[in-house]
Amino acid sequence: MEADAMAPPAPARAPAARVRGQPVTELPKDLYIPPDALEVFLEAFEGPLDLLLYLIRRQNLDILDIPIAEVTRQYIEYINLMKELRLELAAEYLVMAAMLAEIKSRMLLPRPAAGEDEEEDPRAELVRRLQEYERYKAAAQELDQLPRVARDLFPASAFVPDRSVVRRPPEVSLDELLTALRDVLARAELFSSHQVQREALSVRERMSEVLSRLNGEQFVEFTSLFKPEEGRLGLVVTFLAVLELLKESLIKLVQAEPFAAIYVKAAADG
Repeated sequence: MEADAMAPPAPARAPAARVRGQPVTELPKDLYIPPDALEVFLEAFEGPLDLLLYLIRRQNLDILDIPIAEVTRQYIEYINLMKELRLELAAEYLVMAAMLAEIKSRMLLPRPAAGEDEEEDPRAELVRRLQEYERYKAAAQELDQLPRVARDLFPASAFVPDRSVVRRPPEVSLDELLTALRDVLARAELFSSHQVQREALSVRERMSEVLSRLNGEQFVEFTSLFKPEEGRLGLVVTFLAVLELLKESLIKLVQAEPFAAIYVKAAADG
């Protein structure tokens, strides 16, 4: 009893798996693993010709002088291995196996005697197909090595915002506008020419105007006969018209006292 009490404790079992972070040390009793759960895939070939070319190149054999018996044996072994691993076999693989078997049997037949029509080598058609397939495969590999978008090349793109600058015309104040106008007027004066011409003012017409303003016995102030807006020339013409009317005794000038206002009156008919 004492010896059993001194025995070391049994080591803890390592977890067989972890489910959602929790260790699982014992497998469920009702766990069933189907026999086809695990599959082993051999090196994939694109067809029977690809497999034959692989078998020939792996052993450095001459494609123009294929040892058909050895290649056929290796090909059949690969087919049997695929059957054991329950891999689906395409019909073209089985057709190629039959073709190899036929070529092998024809190779075993005795050759015709010399002088007779020699039969074509049974391997000739197979060699032609292998050479053609090898050329296409090499061309496909060269094309595959070319840079490809999304595999070797990745186009880069970036959003570039619109950075066009809109230049607005500067605001012009009224003072600047008037300054520019003043400069334009100053330059225009350099090219302006002053023309002097005589105004068409008639003393005879002005005499008629003065008489028309004097109605009967009413007195009109002398200064009211002149129009300052006509300028100096207009005032002189009006004064000459008054003198001519006095000369012809058509009007009268009346002054009450020295330095008093002068009045004009039309002369009586007489």
